[in-house]
Amino acid sequence: MPPQRYTHAIVARISDSLHNNGEFDYAKAKTQHQDFCSLLRDVGLDVIELPPDETLPEGVFVENAAIICNGVALMSKSDNVLRQREADSMEIILKKELDIPVVNPNISNAILDGGDVLFTGREFFVGISNYTNEDGAKAVAVAFPEYPVTPIKVSGNKRLKYYISMAGPDVLSVSTSIYCQEIVKRMEREASFKYQKITLPEEYAANMIYVNGVLIHRSPEEIPVSYKVKLKTISETKYLYYPGSNCMGGKNPTKRLGK
Repeated sequence: MPPQRYTHAIVARISDSLHNNGEFDYAKAKTQHQDFCSLLRDVGLDVIELPPDETLPEGVFVENAAIICNGVALMSKSDNVLRQREADSMEIILKKELDIPVVNPNISNAILDGGDVLFTGREFFVGISNYTNEDGAKAVAVAFPEYPVTPIKVSGNKRLKYYISMAGPDVLSVSTSIYCQEIVKRMEREASFKYQKITLPEEYAANMIYVNGVLIHRSPEEIPVSYKVKLKTISETKYLYYPGSNCMGGKNPTKRLGK
């Protein structure tokens, strides 16, 4: 199956109110966010930047608000009032800017978070977590009946795509952490298709973005072991970008493009 081709990216600028959710270097975070947007443009995406909304401190995490596949957007559904407002705002943007069909979970008890929905290009895995329930997974199956949908129990307080993401066509990025390996075993047992794996030593290294032949991941300063041991072994035909260390005290953002 040919890889998905992406045309647009939606991002939201960091709001001042995010300060209330934890300590971090706000100025550095804004700079890195700008670098990330530039990087997305470099790989050929039309980037839609939303202004910061001070009433929605976590609005910068746009992934949680919707799942988009084959030109259809399935909106998330949360029992958290602020997170639901984020989804409602995103629905307006999707209709206005992209003019694509938008559907909402039609199962009354569904709770669904986009960060729990992993699309491999062949099937969906939906994390059953603190943010998504079984009815949420059923809503994904209803919205995208052309693909197999498999619910996967996620332990801890993270979403599925914190632990596992796509690192290329039919390639999963995973880590050696206990939580992640439990999830991987469940996925391998339930999957409709076979996948290769890149297994990384640092848990947070597994979260990356593969878009149009480009792999976007954390900087070598953040994931030194993973970068040396695994990321350097990725096919030489792939492009690697890294937008820099996170805003918790890493070095200045950098990026690399290699063939």
